[in-house]
Parts: sequence; C-alpha cells; structure tokens
Amino acid sequence: MCTHGFQSQCETTQVREHGTGAALLGYTKLYGEVAGGQAELLQVPQAQYGPIKVPEGPADERFLFLSDVLPTAWQAVEYAEVADGGTVAVLGLGPVGQMASRIARHRGAERVFGVDLVPERLEMAARHGIETLDLIEHPDLATELRALTNGRGPDAVIDAVGMEAHGSTGAKAAQAFVGLLPGAIAEPMMRKAGIDRLAALLAAIDIVRRGGTLSVSGVYGGAIDPLPMFQMFDKQLTVRMGQANVKRWIDDLMPLLTDADPLGVEDLATHRVALADAPQAYADFQKKKDGMVKVVFQP
Repeated sequence: MCTHGFQSQCETTQVREHGTGAALLGYTKLYGEVAGGQAELLQVPQAQYGPIKVPEGPADERFLFLSDVLPTAWQAVEYAEVADGGTVAVLGLGPVGQMASRIARHRGAERVFGVDLVPERLEMAARHGIETLDLIEHPDLATELRALTNGRGPDAVIDAVGMEAHGSTGAKAAQAFVGLLPGAIAEPMMRKAGIDRLAALLAAIDIVRRGGTLSVSGVYGGAIDPLPMFQMFDKQLTVRMGQANVKRWIDDLMPLLTDADPLGVEDLATHRVALADAPQAYADFQKKKDGMVKVVFQP
C-alpha cells in the first residue's frame, strides 16, 4: 500500500481486529489506539519511515500542519481533479476546508467557493481570495451555486465537513439517543447501525455539476448510511474519499512552506493554548466559540 501511495492503508499497521486501515496516532481503537497524538511526549512508530526533516529558517509552526491539515487538504484537492480554470466548492471552512480552498486556487482553479455559517471562518477564507457563501443567508446552495456557474454547478465539490454537519435532524436524534446508552450497548449500535449527519454530503451530491467529482475529506463513520444512488448514477459522478495518505503529499507541499508562504499557513492558527487547557479548547471549538478556526497546543 505504501508503495502505491496509500499510506493510510499500510499493510504493516492495518488494524485487522476491526477490519480498518493503518493505525493512527491519537485515534480510537478502531485505528490502533496509538497514544501520544497530543502530549508532551509521543511514540514514533515506524521511525525508519514516518519522520521527515524540515529545513531551517521558517517558523516551526509552519511545518506543524504537515502532520495532518495540509496533506488532508492537498489530497482533497487532488481527488477533486479540478482542471486549470475550473470551479470548485468547498463545504466547511474549518482548518482543512480553509487550506483546501487556498490549495485549489494555488493549483489553478479559476473560482473557489467556500461555504460555512461561522463569520470568522468566512472572513478568513475571504482574506485569501475565496468567494464565500454564508449558509444562513444562502440556504438553497444548489440554486445559488448553479447561478454562479452558468447553471451547471461547480466542476467539483469538496466535503470538508463530514458527520458534524448542521442539519439531518433524524440522525442527530439517533446519535443523541445512542449517547444515553451504556457504553457496552452504544458502541456496537453506532458501529453497526450508526446514522451519520449526512447534510453536507447530500448537499455536495446535489450541488456538483453532471459528470463532476465529489471529494470527501470529512470523516463519516456510520455503517448503513443511506445515499441517493439514483441521483449519483444519473449525474455520472466520480466520488473519491478516505483518510489522508500524509507521507504521499509531503514532497508536493514542502516547497510551498517557504518564506513566501504562498498558502498563507501562518494565517490559520487563531488560538494557542497550553496542553493542560486542551479539553476546554476542544469544547470551545465544537461550539464555534471565540472565533476559533484552528488551535495549536503548546506543551
């Protein structure tokens, strides 16, 4: 898998007990429970392969995002297959959506539309030349984006939201119900019969033009999520998704982390907090409080 550039499917570290891909730092037991993703110290498994050297000069924080946000965003754009002069809509302007928008512009997209409902996220995207749409002001995204793209819809849509999407009330209620159950009952129920909040994904399927590409970087975890297969077939969509193959994209990204900072990575972190304050920071981020877009922990 690594030879073919699918490091997130690594055959050496696949979590075969759960039938999932490569083990990940700081994730649940579905992905190996490798401790130390955000800690004073961390393990370095497969140390002969994983670590990379970064050059002297630019601030260390600029390279920090090579561990997740930048490769995930780069892969999202790669999978979107946006041609020079093409159009792409990015749903969700969190850290990955922010960088995917900028990378799409950097790689030649003529128009990049960023969709969110958090003012600070929209403002950040606009600073980098993204055409922003506030979901509160434009609830009918499909109609709005078709009007902006000669009636067709964008060539590609990147779903950078995943199952945290606003909406999908029934799914939200189901998740809330499962959250009230004892862990031993709730875990298999969500694993085998979970229903994700599919609002963003369903919107992406509707928005993208016929013959277009849907790139999914937002995480979905439900085992029986319903999809509108007729619509996807009828529109002849190409769909690509999956965990980021981080190491695959490092060589593409490293030259962009120069003094010129063409991707504006130094305009991403909005908060820097002590590691001890991480639980509160997670809670604040989930509630979109205090203008949080990206938090950097400083042990």
